[in-house]
Amino acid sequence: FSDLCFSSVTIPKLLQNMQSQVPTISYADCLTQLYFFMVFGDMESFLLVVMAYDRYVAICFPLHYTSIMSTKFCALLVLLLWMLTISHALLHTLLMARLSFCEKNVILHFFCDISALLKLSCSDTYVNELMIFIMGGIISIIPFLLIVMSYVRIFFSILKVPSSQDIHKVFSTCGSHLSVVTLFYGTIIGLYLCPSGNNSTVNEISMAMMYTVVTP
Repeated sequence: FSDLCFSSVTIPKLLQNMQSQVPTISYADCLTQLYFFMVFGDMESFLLVVMAYDRYVAICFPLHYTSIMSTKFCALLVLLLWMLTISHALLHTLLMARLSFCEKNVILHFFCDISALLKLSCSDTYVNELMIFIMGGIISIIPFLLIVMSYVRIFFSILKVPSSQDIHKVFSTCGSHLSVVTLFYGTIIGLYLCPSGNNSTVNEISMAMMYTVVTP
């Protein structure tokens, strides 16, 4: 559901703009798109952490899996994640709504990305950029580190009793998840937290396509 919504926030409008001679989006629609993009983007990040923990429990504590990953625990996790994502998205949307836009307002992107909108603003964007750095670290770096910790524990658990069957089990269980984690966090960290002055608009759009379209 999260993946479907994450793609649906940007792709339908992208396809519509590809067919339009003059692609446009209203101010209200742009902020709405930004809000839901951040909601489902954050949810994607948090769910990857939960999936990593799920694999850690399944491989390292198989006999206790059903008691640890109970239905009640999973429901509480999902509720907590929705509260966090909605709050974070609302914070950035409200901060964006306070800015003034007095340029040509041509968004050099295929959706209303927060970084692309900040480039168009003629207001002071210091607070917005500070919150992106702080909250981006919390939403992106901490989940990424938790995923790394989970896989380190899995790796050392397998080393204790190495066997081809256990190694095959790890790869079959974790392979697809690791691929998505690499694409998702690699592009997000490179695009938002470690931006390069050499990045062209085409490169930024290509990197954004990786985590908005490919990973879902």
